[in-house]
Amino acid sequence: MNAFDEARYCIRCATPLAAQRLFGKLRPVCPTCGWIYFADPKVAVAVLISHNSSVLLGRRVNDPGRGQWTLPAGFVDAGEDPLEAARRECFEETGLEIEIIDLLDVMYGQEHERGAHILIVYLGRILGGSLRAADDIDAVDFFGLDALPPLAFSTTEKILRKWQEKAR
Repeated sequence: MNAFDEARYCIRCATPLAAQRLFGKLRPVCPTCGWIYFADPKVAVAVLISHNSSVLLGRRVNDPGRGQWTLPAGFVDAGEDPLEAARRECFEETGLEIEIIDLLDVMYGQEHERGAHILIVYLGRILGGSLRAADDIDAVDFFGLDALPPLAFSTTEKILRKWQEKAR
């Protein structure tokens, strides 16, 4: 999806936007009032929680990847601290209260059309709560790296490999 698919009319005066080269790129610009649309990247967080050499995964109920497994994850809301977003998403999907103990990786690249452009991956530790599936996850469980279920995203595979390498 490009900026011209995201914004077609000026949010100030409702005039159809026109393409204009500004700041090194072709951008949607209002020919009436001069408002410029700057596309912002979507930012998401994921949390890797391990227990006895196993990792916590949730099974997705939505496409893409419906019925496949991934880490607890979700989008960062505007004005939200990514650490807080990671704790919130983990609780919403798994019922677990966690603390963030380390940053594992920051990844760039949109894996699917509705996905994030930037993914911040944290390592988390369980503080409390009760493990249960909720929100857009219908099952949660711990899996050994040698017995993983079908994974929804190649990003999840990359994260698990990086974690495994870091643990060595």
